[in-house]
Amino acid sequence: MSKILIKNIKGLVQSGENLSELVKGSNMQYLPILENAFLAIEDDLIVEYGLMDEWGGITDWRDVEVIDAEGKYVLPAFCDSHTHIVFAKSREEEFVDRIKGLTYEEIALKGGGILNSARRLSEKSEDELFEEAMKRVKLVNSYGTGALEIKSGYGLSVEAELKMLRVIKRIKKNVSFPVKATFLGAHAFPTEFKENHRGYIDLIINKMLPKIAEEKLADYIDVFCERNYFSLEEMEEILLAGKKYGLIPKVHVNQFSIMGGVSKAIELGALSVDHLEEISDEDIEALKNSTCIPTLLPSCSHFISIPFANARKIIDAGLPVALASDFNPGTTPTGNLQVVLSLACVKMKMTPEEVINALTINAAYAMGISETHGSISLGKKGHVIITKEIPSLAYIPYAFGDNHIEKTIGF
Repeated sequence: MSKILIKNIKGLVQSGENLSELVKGSNMQYLPILENAFLAIEDDLIVEYGLMDEWGGITDWRDVEVIDAEGKYVLPAFCDSHTHIVFAKSREEEFVDRIKGLTYEEIALKGGGILNSARRLSEKSEDELFEEAMKRVKLVNSYGTGALEIKSGYGLSVEAELKMLRVIKRIKKNVSFPVKATFLGAHAFPTEFKENHRGYIDLIINKMLPKIAEEKLADYIDVFCERNYFSLEEMEEILLAGKKYGLIPKVHVNQFSIMGGVSKAIELGALSVDHLEEISDEDIEALKNSTCIPTLLPSCSHFISIPFANARKIIDAGLPVALASDFNPGTTPTGNLQVVLSLACVKMKMTPEEVINALTINAAYAMGISETHGSISLGKKGHVIITKEIPSLAYIPYAFGDNHIEKTIGF
């Protein structure tokens, strides 16, 4: 049995009972905070919280870890609902290519990008991939991440995709916080299927999906619906095939162009639509009439110099927004959600309250873990962040070069 008492908390953030499972529109400006508070966690669950003035004390002090958080904030751990954290090698040579003027799409067309990562992944063993991925998982946890969605998609063959998903399954077993696995075999067409899209889609549907279902390797299914990648019709066929195995869609859409992917994803029951650097009024209207959450990835826009998603337009339309890192070796080589938080404020004009909502309660919704994560409520998981001493929550995005997290509880 483990007990943790955090006392003298400057601000207990996102705390309360009967909170909504997600926050929309103008309500994203509101962030419930208890000042001068305490929080009690027992056996990984939140058992009590409130104002220090109302704290009744502890009668049994055995095995209690007491943390004095004077001058510090306590928040629900960040939920990162879109990552590619399992990969074989960094791609800094492509970073240099972009500095010299090549676009992401030009690099991909000459054999870089996703296909580059797929080649390298095929050369690594499952054990090597697991060890390297766990180092990244520990790193992002130190930055405040306490829940992860991890995608495959750098395999692009039956064995390599299964290898990635088995690594993700091993990560799940080696951490105490939630890890969700997403099958993204439809990330790109491998070289041998460049002129035979039908052949690769058949491979996904007839070979990959049955084995994934047999080994229970995935929670979600994703498709990169974009020009030069998968068409709207191809996305629909793959997502429908995945749904037959119980996989819920979470899809890449509107990164470079608008192809109708948002409304089609909603029609197919997508939990989230991710990227949305481009968005139309029709997309906004479709999202208004759905339970699908827009998930924005500002660090990707920053790193490959593409437009930032129009968060203000989405929020001002009364919609919710989640934020995620998109941690991957090609377009976002960081999983630090404090960087995401700052970029969303600076480049997308979101307020600190909006971005914290987007990385906690709304991101938990985008991962399908609202019942256990995203807020500080009785009975939820005690996976929380303790900041260093900071003057205000706005200081986190303001002082963007620092790590403001002292401790993440729950690994």
